[in-house]
Amino acid sequence: MKKTWGDKSYYSLNYFLREKFGEKVFKISLDAGFSCPNRDGTISSGGCIFCSERGSGDFAGERSCDIKEQFTSIKEIMSKKWKSGKYIAYFQAYTNTYAPVEVLREKYMEAICQEGVVGIAIATRPDCLEPEVLELLEEISKKVYLWIELGLQTSKDETGVLINRGYELKVFEKALVELRSRNIDVVVHSILGLPGESKEDMLGTIKYLSNLDIQGLKMHLLHLMKDTPMEKLYGEGQLTFLEEEEYTDLICKAITMLPKNIVIHRLTGDAPRQALIGPLWSLKKWEILNSIDRKLKDGDLYQGSSFSPT
Repeated sequence: MKKTWGDKSYYSLNYFLREKFGEKVFKISLDAGFSCPNRDGTISSGGCIFCSERGSGDFAGERSCDIKEQFTSIKEIMSKKWKSGKYIAYFQAYTNTYAPVEVLREKYMEAICQEGVVGIAIATRPDCLEPEVLELLEEISKKVYLWIELGLQTSKDETGVLINRGYELKVFEKALVELRSRNIDVVVHSILGLPGESKEDMLGTIKYLSNLDIQGLKMHLLHLMKDTPMEKLYGEGQLTFLEEEEYTDLICKAITMLPKNIVIHRLTGDAPRQALIGPLWSLKKWEILNSIDRKLKDGDLYQGSSFSPT
């Protein structure tokens, strides 16, 4: 049976948040000053090969400022466009559970205390969820709405090695079980266009995720940015960009494969114009999103229309 979510053929984050909180909710991206075990030598010193110098926090606040300063500054900018709404404090840059638990508590609590905050989102790695951190997250989840973002990117361990992810699929699966046993919502990141992956591989990751107990999914287009380890693969001819038509077709197919209860947080990614090598068509974000909406409508496609539980 066909279902729509407002004017969309998929369960968008905007629809979910309006439904949950009764009004517009904005994410405010924060840089809490953390590092990553895949950068500081604990696992590796190079990071994932696609990750920028800002640890995927290119649009987050200034890490030289404290949480309150970052939040207030970004909120003021948003208020010029949107006069009212609530906020999700989004710990985006680097690995946001990778610090002593007392430091994490201080940062999270500072964010929660900001006026208008109704939730907190924490981006991290599945191998950075120690027992004491899980206890803290469970505590936080009882104070305010919480979701945890896990950067899986692909279900193929071979690709995981190639991109220097630093952990195996079983580590992700264990983290998911630990979080869900505490009733914490989990949002997973996947990337389409990773080097060496076929379209079947990319959709294989979506198929894998569609049958897990996850509450949200972010689908990203692979971006090649300056000064990342992936530049070397590109220079050696080992990386080919997806074309816009290929990508939008893949996303439409992926949407149909997902069950109707998974919230789709993202359908493409953002990259700073000055840092982006390619694909340059990705800078036309709203054109891409409109193209996806149009293809779904024209093809009478919608989330869940080809979902098959296994």
